[in-house]
Amino acid sequence: MKILQFPLARITAAFVAGILLAYLLKTIPVIAFIFLSAAIVAFVGSYYLGRTNKKFQLLFGIAVYFLAFAIGVTTQTIHTDSNQQDNYIHYKNIFDKNHTFTVTLRENLKQKSFNERYIALVNSIDGDKASGRILINIRKDSLTHSFSIGDQLKINSSLNKNTSQKNPNQFDYQKYLENKQIYAQLYTDPSEIKINPEPVRDIWYYTALLRTRIICNLEKSSFSSKELNVAAALIMGQQQDIDPEIIQDYQYAGAVHILSVSGLHIGFILLFVYSLLKPFPNTKKGALIKLLISLAVLFLFGVLAGLAPSVVRSIVMFSFVAIGQYLKRSVNIYHTLLVSVLLILLFQPSFLFDAGFQLSYIALFFIVWLQPLLADLWRPKNKIKNYFWDILTVSFAAQIGTLTLSIYYFHQFPGLFFVTNLIVIPFLNIIMALGCLVMILAAFNWIPFYPAKILEISIYCLDKTINIIASLEQFIIKDIPLNTSLLISGYLVIITVIIWLQQKHFKNLTLALTSIILFQLATITTKWEVQNQTEFIVLNTSKNTQLIERKGSEATLYANDSILKNITHSKILASYLTANFSSLKEKHPLKNLIYFEGNKILLIDSSKVYPKNANPDILIITQSPKINFERLLKNIKPKIVVADASNYKSLLMKWQITCSQQKIPFHATREKGFYKIN
Repeated sequence: MKILQFPLARITAAFVAGILLAYLLKTIPVIAFIFLSAAIVAFVGSYYLGRTNKKFQLLFGIAVYFLAFAIGVTTQTIHTDSNQQDNYIHYKNIFDKNHTFTVTLRENLKQKSFNERYIALVNSIDGDKASGRILINIRKDSLTHSFSIGDQLKINSSLNKNTSQKNPNQFDYQKYLENKQIYAQLYTDPSEIKINPEPVRDIWYYTALLRTRIICNLEKSSFSSKELNVAAALIMGQQQDIDPEIIQDYQYAGAVHILSVSGLHIGFILLFVYSLLKPFPNTKKGALIKLLISLAVLFLFGVLAGLAPSVVRSIVMFSFVAIGQYLKRSVNIYHTLLVSVLLILLFQPSFLFDAGFQLSYIALFFIVWLQPLLADLWRPKNKIKNYFWDILTVSFAAQIGTLTLSIYYFHQFPGLFFVTNLIVIPFLNIIMALGCLVMILAAFNWIPFYPAKILEISIYCLDKTINIIASLEQFIIKDIPLNTSLLISGYLVIITVIIWLQQKHFKNLTLALTSIILFQLATITTKWEVQNQTEFIVLNTSKNTQLIERKGSEATLYANDSILKNITHSKILASYLTANFSSLKEKHPLKNLIYFEGNKILLIDSSKVYPKNANPDILIITQSPKINFERLLKNIKPKIVVADASNYKSLLMKWQITCSQQKIPFHATREKGFYKIN
């Protein structure tokens, strides 16, 4: 791989490794700065030694990478909000009682059934200056309340820590929020909020105002709401109002990437701007004006789209492309990618842990690297055939590059992705051209009827086409298991095989075969580990009771008859089975006594029926049985009591006190999450 020959690639790798180390070890600022100081001393010392003695030049090279690594550690450390002394998590009793918060709304999120949701910046707590980002949940009521980006709110409430996942192998929302520097949530009612009449008039306020103005003007022009929400996602990166069914269709069709503003969209914007600026003379001054206008448009578009990781990456990269063209230099795309990675992570290292950022860069890298190889397989002379062949090769290159990572995150693969892209890309060109025109005019309170109607019809046709492709579920491969070792070894196979296809040398063939053997070893190891695992799990489910017994790759489910009939729709069970490389072999109704690995498990539900003198090791209580709990514990003497989320909260509190008095461990899944025996 030629890219590994670039010193910048190795520097970037060292910088990223530093970010990862600081993230995993949670380094404190003092340690990070000591480490950075040592790296600077080593860098300066090896530089002067290398000038006088060539033997030390290798040492200087090592010092450069060590410095890049130290900068990565320091960057991650100083950009971690929890390391700031005035961050709200360091405030005394912040999670124990009510406090008065003043916050500024920064970002509008997708609404839930009962709550409006915003990301807000903390300004003060009880009058003391504070900082940090929190998630605000404002309960909906019968009245209409208007909250906008930039509003300053005064709220008296208590903060809630982000809770970890309550069931095994579920999406870790706590870690997701932590990566976004959000460590707590606040729940409040509109009646408890005081709004400062003067909002914070920063760039976020004005861009949100512009987005609202555009959308309101389009709504007044009778633009269909479904198509308008898709247009807002395609052009302004605002996905919060899209119908979940539409998002699912785009996922199943392999086209969800177009709902997030990325390189495809930014590249079109740049071409659109260049076409508008053609009348400018090609003089030095004219070229400079073109560059400044192009960069300004890209920046404003990025802010309008909310500066998501994929947007920032694309804007930085295409900005370097524009600068390279202005300087009349051929821009090395690998250098452009590497510089954009360094710049973005230098200011926002948390983007490294964003799935969209990772998939975006990997897709772009494989398009640059693999697509020319695929394109050489066939060179059609017909321009139309060549256009669609290019779309097809780009789609395959991106899909091959993101294959293992997307399966790792989402555990599914859209088999008709290439059909989708052949249809979507031409459609998207029309939609982006019309969309940019209509939304620019909408910002000036003018909605031209025919362009707006054509845009609406185009999006309608696009959605219908996506829906038809997504409905062919036999081509969607779901619940694909993949762990970290298979992810890494899978990428080794893909990369080494491509290197061998580029240069069919014995050395490259050896690397490819070795990587295949490593992948097989990872597969065998994973299978061996799974086959030697046994566990019994009490799931955290609120309306029913579900117990899983797994021995190796075979799982047995205990649940009510109504649950067993519709178990194929259980996302909790599907996630568990996929993550553990298992399948559901048996389904049984709940019963009072279950034996597992020498443990006697007694289950008592609302029927209160159970065998006397059971003397269980584990007592599971479900469906809020009305029993004399203290007498029960004295009679059966369990080693531990487990209560799932189907029980009333009031009863859980009483049972916990009783268990504490009798010195019996108590586990409530509603608070502590699932209970596991292994």
